Amino acid sequence: MALIDKHVILEKSPTLLLAFSLSVVTIGGIVEIAPLFWLENTIEEVEGMRPYSPLELAGRDIYIREGCYVCHSQMIRPMRDEVERYGHYSLAAESMYDHPFQWGSKRTGPDLARVGGRYSDDWHLAHLIDPQSVVPESIMPSYAFLMEAELETDYIDDLLRTHRRVGVPYTDEQIASASADIRVQADPLGDWDGVVDRYPGAVVANFDGQDALTEMDALIAYMQMLGTLVDFSTFVPDASR
Repeated sequence: MALIDKHVILEKSPTLLLAFSLSVVTIGGIVEIAPLFWLENTIEEVEGMRPYSPLELAGRDIYIREGCYVCHSQMIRPMRDEVERYGHYSLAAESMYDHPFQWGSKRTGPDLARVGGRYSDDWHLAHLIDPQSVVPESIMPSYAFLMEAELETDYIDDLLRTHRRVGVPYTDEQIASASADIRVQADPLGDWDGVVDRYPGAVVANFDGQDALTEMDALIAYMQMLGTLVDFSTFVPDASR
């Protein structure tokens, strides 16, 4: 008991308490940070990951603008209950092109890291127009106005250039094709082969059923790709990490 009582010395001396606290933080910081200097890449490269298509990127900006991240995280933790409910735990590589990333712990609604392909475009459309029509207990507000908001596309090539400046590997071809790609991805009757070649796995559809390209199209396109790029049936983690 005498040894256990020694903590009283620290509690009674602000100077000693500060010194020991700094020591603990310093040691912990070194243990966490120092190994990073010996890693060639802190993010494990995973097959299938690619930059967002212009329409997905525009949809992601709308997702952030409307505050969807406040109630929906995109981070599945490696715990049994989370993996069984949402799917494979989130990989750092899945957010390597996110600025900013959407990881977090706040969940008023379910995690959306694996929502892509789980529901049809019509389901997403109905859910965004009237959430309670498909999830009666939902407290989510309506986003029906997105169907009336025509998507701004004049500066989409500049948006891709901006992301390239912070490390997203958009090619000159992708930037030059951005203005056309953002429209043709929402037009299944258009010449969309080039979009799928440049962005493998991109979903091509008239997401909201309207002739005009709307913010609703962009948001649904973004959600329909979340969690779909990595084939987890063949994914094997790098044990050396």
